[in-house]
Amino acid sequence: MNFVFMVLQITSTTISKGVEQVSMFDLLLKGGYVMLPILFLSFVSVYLFVERFLYINHVGKIDPMFIERLKQKVSSGDAKGAFDYCSDLTSPIAKILLRGIIRLGSPVRDIESSIEQGIASELSKMEQRLMYLSAIATIAPMLGFLGTVIGMIKAFYNISIADSISIGGISGGIYEKMVTSASGLVVGIIAYMFFTILNSKIDKTLSNIDTTATEFIDILYKPSV
Repeated sequence: MNFVFMVLQITSTTISKGVEQVSMFDLLLKGGYVMLPILFLSFVSVYLFVERFLYINHVGKIDPMFIERLKQKVSSGDAKGAFDYCSDLTSPIAKILLRGIIRLGSPVRDIESSIEQGIASELSKMEQRLMYLSAIATIAPMLGFLGTVIGMIKAFYNISIADSISIGGISGGIYEKMVTSASGLVVGIIAYMFFTILNSKIDKTLSNIDTTATEFIDILYKPSV
């Protein structure tokens, strides 16, 4: 769903203009060609949010019994069983700990370093394309302001060459061009909200991964527990 149209309630809201009723959809169309990139950015921001949200949600899914089963295998010295168990799983946490299992027998510090590299790699994957949302949050309002400035220039140019000045004509041209600023702000605010929500979700997911990885390292320090 396009949040520009949702927030402005295109399908149901109308604005009074004298004796006329102007729908929000018609009003948005009067914003001019600058509305096209703003509309495009709104679709992109929604797509990025949904795609990243689903991916981060997948990364954050950790079976509560995962670490217990892995603990039993490692504590009993069944390195091959632990390797096979993690290899059969598709969850990112299993792939991260697999890096450490491969190095069982090496110094624990080397295993920790390998797992930390795996966590850093997964963090990088989760943060992919988030910078685009941040860019949209900045660019969309600027595009809206640009559209308004262009509209104002045209409006004042028409005034300069007009034989007579009509207050209605002036205000009509100005309010129509202000639509681009409002639309750009809406898209920018929503993109920033998406960016903040995803960053918060990444922090929570990373915390869960760190906790699970720490439990695994504790098994290596206390294999008999």
